[in-house]
Amino acid sequence: MSAPSTTRRLLSAALAAGALIGAAAVPAAAHDDDRRGHRGQHSSIVIGDVQHDSRGRDARALNREWVEVKNTGRKAVNLRGFTLTDRDGNRYRFPHLRLDGRSSVKVHTGHGRDTHRDVYQDRRHQIWDDRDTATLRDDRGNVIDTETWGRRGHHNDNNNHRR
Repeated sequence: MSAPSTTRRLLSAALAAGALIGAAAVPAAAHDDDRRGHRGQHSSIVIGDVQHDSRGRDARALNREWVEVKNTGRKAVNLRGFTLTDRDGNRYRFPHLRLDGRSSVKVHTGHGRDTHRDVYQDRRHQIWDDRDTATLRDDRGNVIDTETWGRRGHHNDNNNHRR
């Protein structure tokens, strides 16, 4: 056997081994992507505190019921088209709202005048129960964060959630 022939065979064997190692690594990477998609995409926008099921039936009680949406990043984010839903399917769609970096906005159930710190769903009845889930989606419908509370305890599905 000549030296060039041996070199070609060694090179072929090395390339084949590399292809096998690469093929074995692909399923693990795909699995990680699936898990990340299930938990929500990495985002600086998260659900913060929740004040649910406030006592009373007047307008003030509805406005004491809220979900806080926080921007934990440094850059401003436009929330236009983002939605906040409860377990029963009640949905609030954010208007054009620029949420500055390291700031938050409370989404109140009742009526009021929207500001950069407080927005209102204009509902006549409470929607957040003692046991519920708030789901925040971006303008494309991707789940960004979820927050569950009630008898099963407090739970947040976003690994990047910071309060």
